[in-house]
Amino acid sequence: MTQSAPVKTKQKKDARDIRAEALKIANSIKIEGQTPVETKAIAKGIQRGMELFLRQQSEKTRELDKRVKKVKQLATKLAQDNPASEKEEILIMQTAPKLPWVLLAASWIFFAIATTIKFLI
Repeated sequence: MTQSAPVKTKQKKDARDIRAEALKIANSIKIEGQTPVETKAIAKGIQRGMELFLRQQSEKTRELDKRVKKVKQLATKLAQDNPASEKEEILIMQTAPKLPWVLLAASWIFFAIATTIKFLI
């Protein structure tokens, strides 16, 4: 119960801060001849916009946290399940460098044949 009370006061404080900031913005964009009632209405609109934005950002943050947690769990699970895959990767890496050498040798052979035919013709 003691943990929920500070959260509520912090939320109320945030709402008060938002209200004050919205009023400050509304006053800064005040047009000549605008009544205080209109200014308060504009401030309420700004406040709602700010609250909506903050709500959307917190939802995005929660969703991102969930995704990060899932990725970490999957990474941990994969690391525990597949120690043999590292050996397979090492074997693949050892066999891969042969291909460039074969291609190089084939190109030199083709070049030698092409120059020999050129001199014969």
